[in-house]
Amino acid sequence: MTRASTLDPFVVGAVSSRLSSVLQEQQTALVNTAFSSIVRESLDLACAVFDSKGEMIGQSVGGTPGHINAMATGMHHFVSAYPPETLDPGDVLFTNDPWMTAGQINDISVATPVFRDGVLVAWFATCCHAPDIGGRVLSAQASEVFEEGLAIPIMKLFRAGQPNVDIVDVIRQNVRTPDETIGDLYAQASANAVGADSLLRLMDEYNLSSIDEIAAEIMSRSEIALREAIRAVPDGVYRSEIECDGFDGEGLFLALALTVADGEVHLDFSGCSSESKSGVNVVLNYTKAYSSFAIKAAIAPDVPHNAGSFRPVSIEAPEGSILNCRRPAPVASRHSVGHYLPSLIFRALAQIVPDRVMAESADAVWMTVFRGKQSGDQPFLFSHFLSGGTGARSCKDGLSTTSFPSGLRAVPTEVFETLTPMVQMRRELRTDSGGAGEFRGGLGQATTFHSRDVDSLLVNANIERTRFAARGALGGRPGLPGFFGDATGRSLKPKQALTVSPSVPLEFRPPGGGGFGDPHARVPSAVLADVASGYVSQEAALSEYGVVVRFLGDPNAIVRPPEAFVLDEDATHQVRSS
Repeated sequence: MTRASTLDPFVVGAVSSRLSSVLQEQQTALVNTAFSSIVRESLDLACAVFDSKGEMIGQSVGGTPGHINAMATGMHHFVSAYPPETLDPGDVLFTNDPWMTAGQINDISVATPVFRDGVLVAWFATCCHAPDIGGRVLSAQASEVFEEGLAIPIMKLFRAGQPNVDIVDVIRQNVRTPDETIGDLYAQASANAVGADSLLRLMDEYNLSSIDEIAAEIMSRSEIALREAIRAVPDGVYRSEIECDGFDGEGLFLALALTVADGEVHLDFSGCSSESKSGVNVVLNYTKAYSSFAIKAAIAPDVPHNAGSFRPVSIEAPEGSILNCRRPAPVASRHSVGHYLPSLIFRALAQIVPDRVMAESADAVWMTVFRGKQSGDQPFLFSHFLSGGTGARSCKDGLSTTSFPSGLRAVPTEVFETLTPMVQMRRELRTDSGGAGEFRGGLGQATTFHSRDVDSLLVNANIERTRFAARGALGGRPGLPGFFGDATGRSLKPKQALTVSPSVPLEFRPPGGGGFGDPHARVPSAVLADVASGYVSQEAALSEYGVVVRFLGDPNAIVRPPEAFVLDEDATHQVRSS
């Protein structure tokens, strides 16, 4: 007899639906009470609920895969470190151990046990990127994780509802943004409490003494659904590879052998580069996080995300490799490699299910840390996110300036300029940055920053794809690579702390996504619309798509209205025919 036959299916469905609402309450509480713009504006966070054993039942809609999926694995470390008999109502645990949670010392996981009538019945947890954790300002320059900031083992942030003032004081003394860092930790604990209160009301409503049995059924349904979706994919071994910028020109190589067999997927990363001496290393937990996300996103995106959807996917990466680094390897810029994993996996799946995947995207989100002193010796530190374009799909253009796979948001200009002495002089789409194809890759953006009333300025641009462009799929062309430099046209080194002249504007041009399919198969009217919108230049319309677009207005005009562009159908036919 199956588990489903012993449970009321209405109750299972109702609890599952209600938990989704509870998780949204949890995330809303976190965003509304957070101190840092990283959480409040960019949503560099994750929220989830777990059963009494630490198995993830569900997640909020927002949040990055690197946080949520890594936290799902990491919760087992919390449960192991603190058995129920060592916990009291009001206790809150936390850690930033990269090998236990999200792979970076700036990411802090906060976990709260939920008690009902003295019995531990569930956990709520959040994971957020702290605005600062001491050590070096976030970059890839460290040679050991010890240089990257304050390490916090799994311990109690709150004891029976009271703050652990000793560890709070230690953190405040070790970070550059004490109010924001501690404020975010309190916001995480508060968000967990909101989730716990709503769960207990739900249990009262359905007269539940435990949610473990219902949780097991919810997870089982996801596992079964994902296995069925995998069985619809042809069995076999499919390979792919990607080159990454690495640190200071070192170059890194990612290789994958993806095996589909009997409702399961095995990902073997044995051909990847060895562990780096710089902070671009990825812990296995983070590798698993983005790998499992990519498989579900491509094969069964509608399956509810929980511990059950992880079970059909297994990951193998040799210890000591770039995707399974060993302590005390530096890991601060691990996203610059880890964010490539979905594109690597999609490239392998494109050989068998091209209609379900994208061409390569900009991948790693561009995260830049600005640090300096304003006139009057007032220090500031701010983390700013920019996004390139996503790869095109088999039936749609890629998304412009959209962070994939992380899902992070760019900081609004108004917020950035209010909280720092920086000015955003320009922020516009990069014409021709999206790879040509029957469906065009998403565009990156050109952004120029200038500082005002600043005595000194330090910049850490944790960015990727300045050397290797996002490749197209099935005949699609690559997007443009990224560029980081100053207004003089001089390129600057990424992933390291640079002292720059406050008087010289800085240029950031995130990369575009790859195109999908033969560019000459793109509908000419779509190319015309791209030119009129400024996405594609007239020159690229001809050279990449074989489409002749003419501008009927003043050739010297700075403003070119869209209606002044027309398609020369005869010339286009001649070019494409030849």
